Amino acid sequence: MDPTPADRRISPAQAREWMDEYPDAVILDVRTMSEFSAGHIRGAVLLPVDEIEYKADEMLGDKDALILIYCRSGVRSQTAAWKLIYMGYTRVYDFGGIIDWPYGQE
Repeated sequence: MDPTPADRRISPAQAREWMDEYPDAVILDVRTMSEFSAGHIRGAVLLPVDEIEYKADEMLGDKDALILIYCRSGVRSQTAAWKLIYMGYTRVYDFGGIIDWPYGQE
């Protein structure tokens, strides 16, 4: 059975640990440009959830790269995880919303 986004939900603490352990991991912010500009996690790449189908291959490339996804509250990140898994990305993990991120923002 293929993994579902629910199988790929991790805590902010786990995401932070992996960011430190795997510096090449893609930290994917799926909010809007205005939300991103107001504050985002250091090193995050902006790819709004509504643009994933059109820009993921260009922006993310390697379908086996570690991708850690977040949004504001966890709803869009779950949708984004579904989309990326469906598109063949294999190491997709959703760590919910930036509102639950205790490690600072840029």
